Amino acid sequence: MFITQNIVLSLFFSKKKIINNGFSIPPNSSIIIAPTHRSRWDGLVLTMAMGRRVTNKDCRFMVTKSEMTGIQGWFLKRLGCFSINQLSPSLSTLRYAVNLIVKREQLVVFPEGKINKYGKKLDFKEGLFRLALLATKKTDSIIILPIGIAYSKVSPKFRSEFCLSFGKPILMSDCLTFNIKEFNKFLYEKIIKEEKIALKNVGR
Repeated sequence: MFITQNIVLSLFFSKKKIINNGFSIPPNSSIIIAPTHRSRWDGLVLTMAMGRRVTNKDCRFMVTKSEMTGIQGWFLKRLGCFSINQLSPSLSTLRYAVNLIVKREQLVVFPEGKINKYGKKLDFKEGLFRLALLATKKTDSIIILPIGIAYSKVSPKFRSEFCLSFGKPILMSDCLTFNIKEFNKFLYEKIIKEEKIALKNVGR
């Protein structure tokens, strides 16, 4: 944490802005963080905004299996990442993710499913909604937090800027009547709204 936040982020980026709109974690709640995914820097900046120093909880990231290979995989694992096969997720992985939610850890799920560098509209994956539904069988206090992440350059460069904008928390209990398509459309609108705010704050 000291290396990534105090040294790497401080040296690489010239300006960091977090618009959290007064957000604080409600007591006894489980949080699923749902951010845009524009860069490999996203995990580090999210940890700075929502990690242990801020919330007293670590961020646990669900990432694709291909991202957990080689040196990158070694590094991601130590950042709190675990992999999932999007085409055929194993029961053990799903169970692990649900347990993180139930234990009130901070689970980060990128709804776009991969880095979407230019912010093209993609069909959101079904994983976040399915996980949240499974978890509601064990807890009724699940909050989904939409976050928009933006960088002053499409591909972050040395001494560029970044901004995170927190949206209004979504209560999963209010979304139980949605089907997957309805929920993903609803979540997409919330996330993109925050990304536009973040983009404006970095001059894009």
